Amino acid sequence: MKKIILYFSLLLLVALDSCKTEDYVWENWAYTAVPLVAVNTGKSALPTIATSNTSFFDLGAADLGSQVFEYTLTWEGFGKAEVKSIDVYLGFVKAPATGNPAYPIVVSQPGGLYPSVTQFPLPSRVGTNDKLYETVTQFPKTFTVTAAQMAAFTKTTLTTVAQNDYFIFKFILNLADGRQIAGYQENVCDEARGEVGDCRVGVRFRRK
Repeated sequence: MKKIILYFSLLLLVALDSCKTEDYVWENWAYTAVPLVAVNTGKSALPTIATSNTSFFDLGAADLGSQVFEYTLTWEGFGKAEVKSIDVYLGFVKAPATGNPAYPIVVSQPGGLYPSVTQFPLPSRVGTNDKLYETVTQFPKTFTVTAAQMAAFTKTTLTTVAQNDYFIFKFILNLADGRQIAGYQENVCDEARGEVGDCRVGVRFRRK
C-alpha cells in the first residue's frame, strides 16, 4: 500500500510540473555577498548611533565646510560568494517636505539597538544624481571626507543646503564570478530591522 501511495505521489508531482507554464526569476536564486559599513560616530558633528548608518553635519556651525564624515567599508560573502571590487557612488539629496526621520534618532524600544525608522530611502538603487566616487579593491577601506569635499564632488553649494538634506554613498558589488549586484531590497539592508547588509550610508544636515 505504501508503495502505491509513493508511486501516486511521484506521478502527481510529474503531472503538476508538466502543467507549469511560466518560469519565475526568483526560482533561479543564488548566494551573493553584501556590503558592510561602520560609521565613525566620534566624527559626527551631532550625536548619532552606530546602527543607524548615519552621521550629521551641524548646519549652525561656523566650520560647516570642514566637518568630517568617516566610515569604513567592507563586505561579507558568508562563505558562498567573493567580492572582487565595490563601486562607490556619491550623491546629494534635497530633503522632502515631510517624512524625514526624527532627530535625535529614536531607537526601536527603550534600550533597543536599532533606529525605529529607516534613515534613508529603500530600496537602494544608484540613480542619475549619483556619481562614481571610487572603485575599491582592497578591504576594509576607510573614507574620511569633509562637507566641502563632498559638496565640490556633487556640485552642491553649501550655503544653500537646508535641514535634512543629505549626502549619500551607495554601493555596487562586483563579484569574483562576474556577477554584479546593483540593487538592494528592504530585507537586505534596512537598518531599522537590523538587516545583515548596509547598501548605503549617509550624512545628514541638521541644526542643534
